Amino acid sequence: MSEEKKIAGLYIRVSTEDQAREGFSLPEQEKRLRAMCEYKGYEIYKVYKDAGISAKTGNHRPAFEELKEDIRNKKCNTIVVLKLDRLTRSVYDMENIMKFLDENNAYLDCANEEINTTNSSGKMVARLLTTVSQNEIERTSERTKVGLAGAISSGHIPAQAPLGYKHENKLLVPDPLTKDIVIRIFNLYFEGKTYSNIATIFNEEKVLNKTNWKDTKILRIITNEVYKGDYVHGKRTNHPTYYENVVEPIVSKELWENCQVQKKKNQRNYMRTQTYIFLQKLRCPKCGRILAGGASHKIKSDKWYFYYRCENCKNNIKETEIEKTIKTLLADILEYDNVVNEFFLPVLKSKIDNPKTELEKEIKNLNSKKERIKKAYIDSLFTEEEFKEETKIIEEQLEVINSKLLENEQAEQLNFTIDDILLKRDMDFINKVKLPISYYAFNENWDLLDRDIKADIIMRYVDDIELEMIDNKYAVKKINFRSTFYSDFEELYKQGYIDKKRPLTYNFNGICVDSIVRYSEYLPIKEVMQNLYRLNEYYEVNFYKGTYYKETEKLDMLPLKNGEVPIRIFPLQDNNNGNENWVSMGMLATKNTPNDIKVNIRDIFETIPDNVNE
Repeated sequence: MSEEKKIAGLYIRVSTEDQAREGFSLPEQEKRLRAMCEYKGYEIYKVYKDAGISAKTGNHRPAFEELKEDIRNKKCNTIVVLKLDRLTRSVYDMENIMKFLDENNAYLDCANEEINTTNSSGKMVARLLTTVSQNEIERTSERTKVGLAGAISSGHIPAQAPLGYKHENKLLVPDPLTKDIVIRIFNLYFEGKTYSNIATIFNEEKVLNKTNWKDTKILRIITNEVYKGDYVHGKRTNHPTYYENVVEPIVSKELWENCQVQKKKNQRNYMRTQTYIFLQKLRCPKCGRILAGGASHKIKSDKWYFYYRCENCKNNIKETEIEKTIKTLLADILEYDNVVNEFFLPVLKSKIDNPKTELEKEIKNLNSKKERIKKAYIDSLFTEEEFKEETKIIEEQLEVINSKLLENEQAEQLNFTIDDILLKRDMDFINKVKLPISYYAFNENWDLLDRDIKADIIMRYVDDIELEMIDNKYAVKKINFRSTFYSDFEELYKQGYIDKKRPLTYNFNGICVDSIVRYSEYLPIKEVMQNLYRLNEYYEVNFYKGTYYKETEKLDMLPLKNGEVPIRIFPLQDNNNGNENWVSMGMLATKNTPNDIKVNIRDIFETIPDNVNE
């Protein structure tokens, strides 16, 4: 043995986790092995490097396979490694390597361990060390699984955040910038659209500024359990683990399950032909099941009648009953939608949601991630293909975020501000009083909307509609708004930039009048007067002062002129100045005739008055 010249193949390997461990980098391993060969007088034939590859059974290691082929061809006869676990951590693999060495009159030498495979004792030591190494792997794996299970149960999902989610403080949480896209995908699919239909729609609309939406991506979203709040770890293994309710869901479990049923229907070329306005928004108060949509068709009148039913309890409610019950609320939602979408949606995004800071932070994080990937590639942790793939993903994310930043910059340049929201709503109310026919000609009316638009408004603003049982029949109990809409609305209301309707008793020429009035919170008197002056550019609007008595809940105002209608009331004191009994109030009022309109009729519907200089 000692007389035979040792021609060494230096085998060095790192897995991803090894990079953080001192002494395991590829250069460090090579340096120490060369020193050992020089000391022992080995001739070095070649260095074989496997980067970013684990020693698990079944992993393909190109450099190691090349080394074995060179041993077969007698180009070298000794494998030299830093430690045995650089070669393998599997007892099964070790037996195969020993057999290979015997068949090719080759040997194994380790720098950090006394291993000599030329005799049975040396082989036994090698086997023992491999057994210890494998045992440590299995114990580590067990500990990792326990820790991983706890982390997943706490919402720490060990995967890239899917569309609609983002990682925040290591938790997977809904991303307000993209979650509505996911909701729309599920709704479109449940309505009967195919993966291909949805991809085509998104490409035509350039959703997320992309035109490469594929039906396979839509399929992955539809079948991903995370969107209903669950997570499956190890999907591609023989023993996946299912975790329930570990993240905040984006869609209901019922909708997710129904979409899996719809998938089977789509395979039979099934297509839903009707739009249900309140689909997925109604739940049976008796059993908790989401109500399904149904429709009947009267051939004689060629009219459709829509209803929602519980498959368990066999109860149902007509769609017209729901609309009738919440008619006023639906009109308010539509009015808000008209104002916000027509004039202020870009401003709301930049000034109320204020995502600009969040977007800039995300760009910074993505650029940092890009640099880390680049460094990992330089350090041979990534293959070129992996590097290009990861970089492409980041570039696409940066493109989307930069487009959103551009939208915000454009919004900042608009002349409209959030102050204009209250002004526009005042104008709409005045127009509705003075010119009801023209108002409904220029503004959408809920009854005249088509079903798709109605369903879209409900989907965007309503989370669900609670039902109750009255005389063994379903009745509407409460409407719950989606958190994003509610938070925007409440923020505007608290700042005094939007109004709510509330019942109020006020003194009108000595007579107490019970009415539903528009009410807004406190604004500084300077802003109140600016609003009044701007309205007076288009109409005759008067300002009244009065007192609201908390105990009687009555409002005493100066006598209104004949024919005047209150537009809106509001407190003139911030936090009531600590007074517990009464509040100083202001009221805007106008006549209910169009005689005092000062501009062209079209202008009051299509423009907003300019600010008035002091």
